Amino acid sequence: IDVEKMKQEMCFLQAELTCYKVENENLRSGQTSNMGAVKQHVEIALQNLLRVTNHAHATIHQLVFGAETLTLVADLLKSVGRMSEVEEEVIKET
Repeated sequence: IDVEKMKQEMCFLQAELTCYKVENENLRSGQTSNMGAVKQHVEIALQNLLRVTNHAHATIHQLVFGAETLTLVADLLKSVGRMSEVEEEVIKET
């Protein structure tokens, strides 16, 4: 669910970036625009991009930690299974 939300937000930010690029080209070609508004939009886009990036890093960290935890649980279950087998063999031998 978090990954889908991040994908949607990244698509929005990419569309917003495209708009800023077009606006930048218009400014460079001599067309007038409100430079203050452009700067404000760029700053907002930057803040959003940084927020999404930080969230993505945190989510990746959580996924890696979860995978490591699952691997540990699997290893513990294997050990318990082996101990049960050894215990059964000892009981059979006595």
